[in-house]
Amino acid sequence: MYFGDHPPANFHAVYGEHRARVGLDGTVLEGSLPDRAQALIRTWARLHPDALAACWDRVLRHEPPGTIEPLP
Repeated sequence: MYFGDHPPANFHAVYGEHRARVGLDGTVLEGSLPDRAQALIRTWARLHPDALAACWDRVLRHEPPGTIEPLP
């Protein structure tokens, strides 16, 4: 997540040379990712909806977003 990012709530994902802006539900909003990376991101986002929303709220207040646990 980046300070000053605009709605809808989102985070950025990078996989090799691929880059995407991803909604908090795991949907790719801009850019592209390989199918496997998209599936992993959707799974991760579904596991952490509250943490993602809290990070977005912090970014809107110009605070560091914090970290979220990776997939097990």
